[in-house]
Amino acid sequence: MKNLVLAAALLSLAGTALAAGKPCDELKGEIAAKLDANGVAHYSLEVVDKGAAADGKVVGSCEAGTKEIVYKRG
Repeated sequence: MKNLVLAAALLSLAGTALAAGKPCDELKGEIAAKLDANGVAHYSLEVVDKGAAADGKVVGSCEAGTKEIVYKRG
């Protein structure tokens, strides 16, 4: 349940960031800060081209929707 709430919060953040057109590094830093504040440990965030997220969960979109930020546990 905690992961579901976290995912909803991240998707909400990603939606507002897409409208603003933030750079990927800035958005990735904001997402990492929220994860750290919520006590999430052992994760990685990776910026990939849109549609290239083979495994992991897309938690953000940046550079006018051409790139995605992928969250992976572990």
